[in-house]
Amino acid sequence: MSKNFLTRGHARALNRHHKIAVAGVAAFGAAAIGFSATPSDASTTTTSEAAPAARISYGTEPIEDVRGTITDQLAASGVKTELIAAKKQAAADAAAEKKAAAAAAKEKVQRERESGEAASRSGDRHWGGERGGAGERAEKPAPKSYSDNLDGWIRESLDIMNKRGIPGSYEGIHRNIIRESSGDPKAINLWDINAQNGIPSKGLLQVIPPTFAAYHVPGTSKNIYDPVANITAACNYAADRYGSMDNVYSAY
Repeated sequence: MSKNFLTRGHARALNRHHKIAVAGVAAFGAAAIGFSATPSDASTTTTSEAAPAARISYGTEPIEDVRGTITDQLAASGVKTELIAAKKQAAADAAAEKKAAAAAAKEKVQRERESGEAASRSGDRHWGGERGGAGERAEKPAPKSYSDNLDGWIRESLDIMNKRGIPGSYEGIHRNIIRESSGDPKAINLWDINAQNGIPSKGLLQVIPPTFAAYHVPGTSKNIYDPVANITAACNYAADRYGSMDNVYSAY
């Protein structure tokens, strides 16, 4: 009986010791597992509650301030490079066009200058000037000549009248000269009323001195007996009084 008692008591003692030992080992193992699973910078406090799952939300607003990938950056850089190259090319084209326009303008001025000089040389040759090589000379056109008779006097007077805008025709002048003086440039009337008043009519178209002085045409002689001066002054007077010497058929 006594042996069995010790044995049972010993068994109970061992059982309590083993339980304590097992509990200690279990606690140490749990602590070791918890320590190894916890990050080095995290708190060692544990909780039995599970962390709630994060909720994901979706939006339509664009994301700002986000850098693109290296591919996007390279693409943007390539576009920028192309723009710079295009600007440089445009500037070069504009400069080339401006230079070409300036050259064309200069060439035009040069051509006009050369053309003007050629015209000047031509004019000098025409009017007897001398340019270029020695001896290059041309004579001026000879002045128009008129015969020293009634036909020549009338024609010279007509040329002067045309320059001065005085109307009249060869026929009208010739007709009145024949009636007034028979073509004598020294003719004088000593019997009419003008003669009685001391101002006799003189010359081809029998003009009194006051009328000759009033209607004298510049560039002609102031001698009332000069055939050309007498004709042009008389025609100038007839144009003022009758519209033209062509309208005169009697004493005027």
